[in-house]
Amino acid sequence: MKLHTGSLYWESTFTRKGFAEVKRQDLYDVAIVGGGMSGALTSYILVNEGYSIVLIEQEEVGGGSTAANTGLLQFSNDIMLHELMEQIGEEKAVEFYRACKEAMIHLQDVAEHAPFDVQFHTRESLYYASTEEDVVRLRKEFAVLQKYDFPVEFWESEDIKTHFPFSQPAAIVTAGDAEVNPLRLCMGAIQYAYEKGMDIFEHTEVLGIQNTEERVFIKTTNGEFQAKSVVVTTGYAPTPGMKIPQKDVKVTYAIATQPLEDLSFWHNRMMIWETKRPYLYMRLTDDHRIVAGGLDQNMDTLPSSQKEIDTKFKQLQQQLQELFPNQQFNFEYEWTALFGESTDELPVIGRHPFERNIYYLIGLGGNGTVYSMLGAYLIRDELAGTSNPNEPILEIER
Repeated sequence: MKLHTGSLYWESTFTRKGFAEVKRQDLYDVAIVGGGMSGALTSYILVNEGYSIVLIEQEEVGGGSTAANTGLLQFSNDIMLHELMEQIGEEKAVEFYRACKEAMIHLQDVAEHAPFDVQFHTRESLYYASTEEDVVRLRKEFAVLQKYDFPVEFWESEDIKTHFPFSQPAAIVTAGDAEVNPLRLCMGAIQYAYEKGMDIFEHTEVLGIQNTEERVFIKTTNGEFQAKSVVVTTGYAPTPGMKIPQKDVKVTYAIATQPLEDLSFWHNRMMIWETKRPYLYMRLTDDHRIVAGGLDQNMDTLPSSQKEIDTKFKQLQQQLQELFPNQQFNFEYEWTALFGESTDELPVIGRHPFERNIYYLIGLGGNGTVYSMLGAYLIRDELAGTSNPNEPILEIER
């Protein structure tokens, strides 16, 4: 399944070296199916628990949707906290948001232990009201976040104009977010686990998963693997062994400018997003580019019309230019990608409802990397038989 098309900026920042061929073990503790962000972070956590692990990837590790990720890491989610409270209850909603905040700390730990720089930087985010009508929702969200001690400020329109060359009705500023090079983070976590003894089999497609009482048999185009447990982390691609009912596939678009000499117009290198749906989001890179994305569409395959794709890229460029009318931007990278949201705006993480040795970590949503991080810890706890408060919130049958 093709997950992206176009010129990917992150691919220009990393040179792949490959992994040595190894003789597979007769029985692994854990087999991870999928070598994207979820598989990478799961391997990082589980290798530190002493498990013997094999990572099985259909193509190249880090070559799927990870390379098309824009690398904004935030504890706030596409569904506001006060709206999530209405959906699943106050206690569960706050617990989930706190888990996302904790995941930010864990992601920084992964970045610091990666064998090379993954370009992780703590940032603030500006979440602005796209219309005057959205200000009421934004104020309500600020009050709830503040009540539960999340690091937030409320900016009026005048505050935004003081710090940026554009005006919006209001905004929440969140602290403790981060930006990262998603491809380097993914490859860094995988390289870390590889150096700790994890086996990696690329270009190995999973054909079937058979669970028994004591072990799982994974049939692939590269022969059979056996493991005590399997963690499926295939992200937005088809999920072997089970249909995820919450998965809702969409198409998104992203662009990256050429490096800018002067970024003084961009306050404090904040990440920026907005309340309307689909929303525009943007950030800066280590080499002083702007990466922006949005214009999501309800499609389960990549668009075939290049004219349609080019129109979307022009719309993104126009939206960026409208925010910063006095800047001259030259655009160097443009890409289109599939990504998955969930019908209830929460990721799907946990044990298969009927197959006790099979687990899923499907980080659906615009906050997928954060979900993958908190999910890796949830999977760790489930494997160890330890209670995790997010288990009933994120389980497949909920």
